[in-house]
Amino acid sequence: MIPAHLTWLLSVRGGGIPPVVAALAAAQHQAGLRPRLLGVRDPAAPALTECGDSAELFPHRGPLALGFAPGLARALAGPAPDLLHLHGLFTWPSRAARRWGRGSGRPVLVTPHGMLEPWALAHSRWKKRLFWALVEEGNLRGARCLHALNQNEARAFRALGLRNPIAVIPNGVTPPAARPDRGAFAARFPSVANRRLLLFLGRIHPKKGLPILVEAWARLAREAELAREDWLLVVAGPDQLGHAAEVAGRVAERGLQRSVLFTGPLFGEAKAEALTAADAFVLPSHSEGFSMAVLEAMSLGLPVVVTRACNFDVQALGAGLVCDPEEGSLSAALRDLVRLPPGERERLGARGREEVLRRYTWQEVAEQVHSVYRWSLGGGAPPSSVELLE
Repeated sequence: MIPAHLTWLLSVRGGGIPPVVAALAAAQHQAGLRPRLLGVRDPAAPALTECGDSAELFPHRGPLALGFAPGLARALAGPAPDLLHLHGLFTWPSRAARRWGRGSGRPVLVTPHGMLEPWALAHSRWKKRLFWALVEEGNLRGARCLHALNQNEARAFRALGLRNPIAVIPNGVTPPAARPDRGAFAARFPSVANRRLLLFLGRIHPKKGLPILVEAWARLAREAELAREDWLLVVAGPDQLGHAAEVAGRVAERGLQRSVLFTGPLFGEAKAEALTAADAFVLPSHSEGFSMAVLEAMSLGLPVVVTRACNFDVQALGAGLVCDPEEGSLSAALRDLVRLPPGERERLGARGREEVLRRYTWQEVAEQVHSVYRWSLGGGAPPSSVELLE
């Protein structure tokens, strides 16, 4: 089977989607499929190394944010894949996917990756409403199946009036083959030495809730909670929309320079070092599909603090704490975390790692997605992951 994965950018500027697409395609290749990866060429950054040399990238015309790349549509025309899997919305690849589905008569599967969550739709609202009317509504309604990363996302699809079958399948993670030495991160960033580290790892973007995290961290500093084990908040990730300057300004206003470290983007070995050195992980997001960063942290045995908007009840798993995306709730969760004895934090992390290795590997996810592909192509009874409207 040849599925084609279609998205906007496959570079670091594509956010959380490119690593998911690359990892899913790699797992499918190992399982005997022959996936293709197609996207718009990023003039400022290469495709992720995880995409390998086989990624098909096409130059854009006009604004890069729109992603108009005529060569992409021509590449889909031949040799035609068996099925098209679109990742992400509100760019020209959505129109290319709809045209391909109509012209080929073959199935299209669409994974919005959280882009239909209410918080996401509320931002750049007028642009998304226009694109919805012109392109996206028809694209989504014409899909053979929609792919939600969790039940909350599936409910968001239904709230928009989408009646398609919905496959509810989470993202996955590749457990690390080896872990760097715990001191490697301190060699790279000496200020972290001999301190407890709370790690945020992700895009520095308004939806990630970092201003709330800074305010919660400032509250704990005023209460002397951070002095218990000399905690340091490590904020690692690329800046988007100039948001890093806003967050850093807030850190300075609250006098938290000694308690917060901005590392900039971390990739490859540096990212692995940060995860290995951390004592806990936090994601205070306003909106998520299903965070890869949380899965990666849990796979390395870190206890995690996430908001309900992350759509992952780590508290029910015994792997961490869940709170609301507001200062009071987040500060309460972080207070509980830093007050835990180190052994209890390790036990939370161990339970999370066990759950990830049992349910969230890319091999398991790829098999579930493959079952949706087979059903989309051949009919018959839908797999257990697929929900149909009565």
